[in-house]
Amino acid sequence: MYALGHELAQTPSHKFDLAHMRVLLAGLDHPELRFPSVLIAGTNGKGSTAATLASILQASGLKTGLYTSPHLIRLNERICIDGAEIGDDEFAGLHGQVDRVAEKLVEQGDLPWHPSFFEMMTAIAFLYFARERVEIAVLEVGMGGRLDATNVVVPLVSVITDISLDHQKFLGNTVSEIAREKAGIIRPGGVVVTLPQQPEANDVIGNTILDLGAHGVNAVPFVPPVSPASPEFRVPSPEQDPVPRYRYPLQVMGKQILVETPLTGRHQLRNVALAIATAEELAKQKFSQITAQTIQRGVRETHWSGRFQVIPASADQPEIVLDVAHNPAGAWALRSALSERYDDRPLIFVFGAMRDKAISEMTDILFPMAERVIATRPENPRAASPEEIQQAGSRSGTEIEMIAEVDRAIDRARVVAGTRAIVVITGSIYLVGAAMDVLNT
Repeated sequence: MYALGHELAQTPSHKFDLAHMRVLLAGLDHPELRFPSVLIAGTNGKGSTAATLASILQASGLKTGLYTSPHLIRLNERICIDGAEIGDDEFAGLHGQVDRVAEKLVEQGDLPWHPSFFEMMTAIAFLYFARERVEIAVLEVGMGGRLDATNVVVPLVSVITDISLDHQKFLGNTVSEIAREKAGIIRPGGVVVTLPQQPEANDVIGNTILDLGAHGVNAVPFVPPVSPASPEFRVPSPEQDPVPRYRYPLQVMGKQILVETPLTGRHQLRNVALAIATAEELAKQKFSQITAQTIQRGVRETHWSGRFQVIPASADQPEIVLDVAHNPAGAWALRSALSERYDDRPLIFVFGAMRDKAISEMTDILFPMAERVIATRPENPRAASPEEIQQAGSRSGTEIEMIAEVDRAIDRARVVAGTRAIVVITGSIYLVGAAMDVLNT
């Protein structure tokens, strides 16, 4: 089931119309208006930010919905309440309800065509959250922002994570064009949490905030002013803690807390900062349950699979790292995290990517780190072949084997790694999902 991904990338352009999404939701009695929400857009880090924020809200005693995409293994992962996935029967029942309403609207001429996969999923999530009376929902934008199906809500806070080039076919060929799509989630007079980033993105976001009279909240105070070399900044060795964590003190809501995030990599410090800044803003608005202590606990208890997820070594397999670095920015983040944790260990990569991604750039960034790369292909029609990956990565000088089947590629990596090397499985969320299935993780 992991091969079913974010079908927006395969959807005709005429599907990008929020008017149609609003017609569908009106037919469902507007479930999206029956709970408060936070809406998160960005190129990289929006899922990590959403997961951290949802964990903080849950730790604060709030019944919390979380809607993310795509999924790793099961479709149900996309829709959660208090960390629990929607059940199969509940999902089937709500899918049937949305489908019946959609078919009726098409028959009546109110909709020109049946809603897309992502529009259906979003409507199901809204119905589920409304029916279960969540106290707040954290919603991750699927792609872009301005025309994304999630952008029909009236969020208490809009959050914009780091922006870089990705999905250019749909969002634009420059950072400025992509930033304009992401900034589409900002509301007139609304609250926007963000961090300084590329100048082109900063200009677009800043001008949009000014034009709409929105209130910008800078999360910089929550990014630790320390480096990995600082004694205050600790990443325990695998022997000390099988779960790598950044640990650092931080002033939050007038109190000092110890941040202990399981989301590893310098880039994740920005995502955690965005989540903390958003939580503090929500506490000011209406949720007094959110305190410095619940923020500390929520950050520590965050679970977000496939993001520098470490599977400790055992008697029959080496240590394995799973990471969904699916674009150049994600590849740089993974490279940084690997350098911090495994600067003296050989690395064996299992790599698979979608053909429409910047494969050459990703291989240029990652393959020179590896002692060997095993190119593979997850079960997705958009996936690049091992031969295409080998060609893209040939100038790295790293030895590249080609094994199309993911399970065989992982078995080969285990054999090559033995007990001395680290196996790194990366390049696509579909590959990581398939690997989690193989590894029973």
